[in-house]
Amino acid sequence: MIRLLLASALAIAGATTVAQQTAAPLAFRIDEGRNINAFLRQGPVAAHLLLRSGDDPRILVAFPAGDSGTGLWFEKTATPVTWRLDRAPTPYASGKLHGLRAVASVDAAELRFRQAVLSSVRVLRDYEALGKAPAEILVAGKAGAWARDRLDGAPGYALSMAGLRGTTIQGDRVKAGPDGRITLAITAATGETPLTPLAGPALLNGHAGSDARAQNALQFLSYREKYLAGSWRFDTYFGRDTLMSLRLLMPVLQPGAVEAGLGAVLARLAANGEVAHEEDIGEFAVLRNMREGRGRIATPIYDYAMVDDDFMLAPVASAWLLGRGAPTAATFLNSRDATGRAQGDRLVANFAWVVERTAAFAASPAVDRLIGLKGDRLTGQWRDSEEGLGRGRYPYDVNAVWVPAALDAIAAIDRTGLLTSFGTPAQRATIGKAGAQAAAWHRAAPPLFTVTIPADRAAQAVRDYAGKVGVPAQDALAALGRAPVTFNALSLQADGAAVPVLHSDDGFALLFTDPDAAALERSLTAMMRPFPAGLMTPIGLLVANPAFAAPDVQARFGASAYHGTVVWSWQQAVLAAGLNRQIARTDLPADIRARAVAARTQLWRAIQSAGEVRTSELWSWAYRDGGYRVAPFGAQSEDADESNAAQLWSTVFLALRPPAS
Repeated sequence: MIRLLLASALAIAGATTVAQQTAAPLAFRIDEGRNINAFLRQGPVAAHLLLRSGDDPRILVAFPAGDSGTGLWFEKTATPVTWRLDRAPTPYASGKLHGLRAVASVDAAELRFRQAVLSSVRVLRDYEALGKAPAEILVAGKAGAWARDRLDGAPGYALSMAGLRGTTIQGDRVKAGPDGRITLAITAATGETPLTPLAGPALLNGHAGSDARAQNALQFLSYREKYLAGSWRFDTYFGRDTLMSLRLLMPVLQPGAVEAGLGAVLARLAANGEVAHEEDIGEFAVLRNMREGRGRIATPIYDYAMVDDDFMLAPVASAWLLGRGAPTAATFLNSRDATGRAQGDRLVANFAWVVERTAAFAASPAVDRLIGLKGDRLTGQWRDSEEGLGRGRYPYDVNAVWVPAALDAIAAIDRTGLLTSFGTPAQRATIGKAGAQAAAWHRAAPPLFTVTIPADRAAQAVRDYAGKVGVPAQDALAALGRAPVTFNALSLQADGAAVPVLHSDDGFALLFTDPDAAALERSLTAMMRPFPAGLMTPIGLLVANPAFAAPDVQARFGASAYHGTVVWSWQQAVLAAGLNRQIARTDLPADIRARAVAARTQLWRAIQSAGEVRTSELWSWAYRDGGYRVAPFGAQSEDADESNAAQLWSTVFLALRPPAS
């Protein structure tokens, strides 16, 4: 469901002027795979310069302001070329435009311009993936320079390349100077309104970790109006990313930083209380509004197609309002957003929607009353690539974790009396049913996802799959033992049949619920076995393992698939935080607690092996020379996409510490 909201709802913190930009300058660089990533935030400028090497070179600059960007793609080269950043980005301003200047060179005798794209980052993303862009936004260049207004007449974008050290630009051809290199002065700018940085002592407290790369990435992605999901590809609000990052970073964020994030989520709720997944803003909103008959207007459009983030808000809000934020909870709930609506009213709207949406299953548990994907979509939760859920309809995490956790959280907040002056009497009466419904979901939903495979069949599946992907099977087979293999399915198909793919979403259960001893042992055993019997590799916890699934499913979950046998940094953080929570329990048998302690040690050993990719969105692997090796995702031509060098929920290790042992 897509809803068009009033533009005024976006003005959570009001428009930002140059005078309001008071954060200390921020500049850092991350090199990953074929990409050089240089970040700059100073005054009104926040920009990410990306130089892509290889046989498909490009120069791209993404701006958090308006989720805008400029990109220049070159024609394919006969042999791979390598960029060098000769002068780091510095701020640039001209009239109503603000951006950066930098100097870069490449070891090529000649390059040819293929296409320049100046628009929303969403348009640049689509051009990178599909090679196409809306005709309305394309503009011809002149002597290596491109400029245009936004489609609604607002200040737009500019990109220019000037040859240095003898480099010449004639038409679409760029020729090297006497030193054999092409050297370019790059200028890129946007006219979109700057955001207000959250930085330094306004962002993190004294308990945050000292990892400079993670701190830099977090600062670049943090603003009073919203947190950005990741750069370069997701330089704007994502509801799920905001909520999960807030929950994991909560111990080290300043109160104002937590409440800014919660406020951003609440401001974008649908009228019925659903959480917005993503937003169309800037020129992407103009394009959408034009196509849908509303004219050339930039009114934001919010996407409510996801089904997991709706149930994340309550557990995250509860962790704050009943935890560190308790002393100021009433003040936060009574505060009003730019539309004049109290935050408590917005929160109650979501809570009432959650209780109503989950009532049918609680009354009469059945597969067809679980929370399913919307319409004929194949995506609806964090594994939001077309194959991420194995083509299932009912996700494990949403139904076995998020729904019961949300109902528990709603009941806990309701018991405090914090909500008595918010919402309508009908909404508050609905919220009062949350506790009883939570019990029904805890009891009936998780068992629907249990998969059990006989020991001999499981061992043969591991042998076959290990041979198929070229990894050793000995340790994995030894870890199986002689008992049947039991784990939670990734999802259920419409008829209730399990999609038998091992996955990392059990980490959510450890962080947000209190599994009984048997369920906890099952989750730990399934995840912590060595791949391809489980999810553990020496370079990280994989987010999926299709060894026990059919061959066609296995083919869709490889190491080049976005949600396949790859490592996502934040999923390791979720499990690490979940293990901390389970170890702190006092109601677990000693042997299960010891198992959790051992799992935590094993996990952290893998986390610390990731090295420089640790704040990336995700990474893949290769098995060579007798071991697993990190492979940056997007570095290979067969990879489904490229990862973000700065990813919000990959900075959450600032709030986590490895065990002392």
